[in-house]
Amino acid sequence: MLQGLGRGIARHPGIVVVVWLIVTVAAFAAATGAFGEGLFGRLSSGQLTVPGESDDGQAILNANSTTGQSMILTVHGVDPADPGLVEPVGQAHQDLLAIDGVTEVVEPITAPGGAQNPQVASLVAKDRDGFLVSVTLEPDLPKADENAALDAVQARLTALGDEIVAAYPGSTATVGGGSLLLSAITGQVEKDLVKGELIALPISLLVLVLVFGGFVAAGMPILGAIASIGGALATLLAFSYVIDLDASVVNVVTVMGLGLCIDYGLLIVSRYREELRKRFAELTTRSTRAARTDALVATMGTAGRTVLFSAITVAISLSGLMVFDASIFRAIGAAGVSVVVVALLVALTLVPALLALAGARMLKPGAMTKVPVLKRLANRLGDVAPDEGVFSRLARWTQRRPWLVMIGVLVILGLLAAPALRLEMRSSGEQLLPPGHPERVFFDELAERYPAFGLPAVQVVAQTTPEQLAELSQEVATLPGVELVSPPRPVGEQYAAFSVFMTDPDPGSAEAKAVVTHVRDIRSPYPVWVTGQTAHLMDFTHAIAQRVPYAIAIVMLATFVLLFLLTGSILVPIKALLINVVSLGASLGVLVLIFQDGRFESTLNFASVGGIEAIIPILVVALGFGLAMDYEMFLLSRIKEFRDKGMSNNEAVVAGLQRSGRIITSAALIVVLVFGGFALGDLLVIKETGIALAVAVAIDATLVRCLLVPATMTLLGEWNWWAPKPLRRLHDRLGLTH
Repeated sequence: MLQGLGRGIARHPGIVVVVWLIVTVAAFAAATGAFGEGLFGRLSSGQLTVPGESDDGQAILNANSTTGQSMILTVHGVDPADPGLVEPVGQAHQDLLAIDGVTEVVEPITAPGGAQNPQVASLVAKDRDGFLVSVTLEPDLPKADENAALDAVQARLTALGDEIVAAYPGSTATVGGGSLLLSAITGQVEKDLVKGELIALPISLLVLVLVFGGFVAAGMPILGAIASIGGALATLLAFSYVIDLDASVVNVVTVMGLGLCIDYGLLIVSRYREELRKRFAELTTRSTRAARTDALVATMGTAGRTVLFSAITVAISLSGLMVFDASIFRAIGAAGVSVVVVALLVALTLVPALLALAGARMLKPGAMTKVPVLKRLANRLGDVAPDEGVFSRLARWTQRRPWLVMIGVLVILGLLAAPALRLEMRSSGEQLLPPGHPERVFFDELAERYPAFGLPAVQVVAQTTPEQLAELSQEVATLPGVELVSPPRPVGEQYAAFSVFMTDPDPGSAEAKAVVTHVRDIRSPYPVWVTGQTAHLMDFTHAIAQRVPYAIAIVMLATFVLLFLLTGSILVPIKALLINVVSLGASLGVLVLIFQDGRFESTLNFASVGGIEAIIPILVVALGFGLAMDYEMFLLSRIKEFRDKGMSNNEAVVAGLQRSGRIITSAALIVVLVFGGFALGDLLVIKETGIALAVAVAIDATLVRCLLVPATMTLLGEWNWWAPKPLRRLHDRLGLTH
């Protein structure tokens, strides 16, 4: 099938390139909003939730809410009792109420009794050196009306703040709210995506130029990557109409597609150059056109097949996310599989078409070969490896001391993985933004100076009256770490609720979790639901723990089957799966050391939240496992190729590592640079993902593929290729061969 596809592309490469050009331009246009609402305008960012008690409690609060969006002006450095505030704040109060869609304006300046009124005490700063003006919209406004009202409210609050700052030198005024926070996060996603691409693509091109010795061959994977980014963004835009896409999904999935496309393009281009050299060396009376076609067909039948089954393994690892109850994992799983398909289509159609158009120019020495230093680098990093070189010598060195290498590498990986045993989960809101970002500063100060207006760690909802719920609220107020418990309030006609604010702002703190557990353990005479940030986080992590075994079983079983079909062995797949577990554990350990323990905060421009964002460990395992199996496929397919030619196990390992080592390390270097480029972004969840995956790929391409795999395959010897007779017969009928 793939050979036939290669032959068809060789006959009509121009048509394939033109089609991809049209598709790519249309995809970028659609994603940026040329035909309507763009992708970034459709993103959301909210609390991580799963079906359960916290979700049910939040649903009760939402269903009985009588208010809509809100916006707040914070004023610092001004005494709320100053009579000079009455006129400007009073006028703004009236102007805000006159805005269509505004249902309530509250502030302590014009209230009866002023700032001394207990009913507006929560609007006055704890140090009495500032105050709030809070504006609330009507519920269920049409989106256009809501946006117009928010814009008008923001403009009037900003004008009031400017007026106060001008009248009271040294004071400050800031406008913030949930809608502005969402805009800041989604806007940061877009900025980080652009920044990552501007860093990753040029550096990737430079590495590819060194690998291929010229710009023509190096440009093929990069052009494919650009098409892949466009296709990925358009795919995500389509998904946004079917499922809610969290802002963090876009960068994670796009980066994955970008890295895979460069990986696959590198493998296809390299193998085509190898096959083309071979056929040109054998050329006598046949035309060069026939030789080029044969080279492309052979490439599709070898590297193309490896790419196909590598993509399948990555898709399988991402599809494991569909097992979880959390909608964010299902969104990433579904969107991720689609983006892998885009990267696969680019690698198997666009890149071969570009190769067919380039033809013999793929072998012509590039300009770099005329620069002495760069020429030596290109010779050492070149894609077509000689029969003997660094990797064959490394493999033989490993084969002389396999026990020492295996134990040494496992000890290193174990030490790196050890911190993962104390991993803590977090679910951040404004903390996703970098320190110093205006929206983060706004919400941090709000929580510190106006506790009742911050986001409560815990909310308790009960099917009872506020009077009956008062006893429980008073009991909760005595628990360790509790700073403030709001008076029970009615929620609709059947429910009541109160909010719990903790001294420690960390929603994952032990005290906050103890409050949730305490209330849930109480046997009340009426139904009680505990919700809020802490309860959501606890339910989310519990749901993950329940579903992880199923996801692991599905991914490992499917991967085992694919590797068995590739190798005909049952020991090689088992070994590959076990090694990947240790490798991924090491990357999670490094993640804990950096982000949970707060190392390199100033260098990486982040502030530790005391844990790792709850979606990251599962994402790192799913994406990291897919990339690790990607390189495993690259290496094993070459080893199996030489094994099928009659080489012994050790000879095949040496030859396979020598032939694939440059490609694996070059591809890994590019992927590390891609993830590193995105890790330089400012959004915490993207930074964590980028660094974790960069570490995972670096470990996999060096310690694992170049040392641990050759060592273990040497120790197993001919047993590497063992399978029970029934499975051997099955492989003979269904196995994958080049």
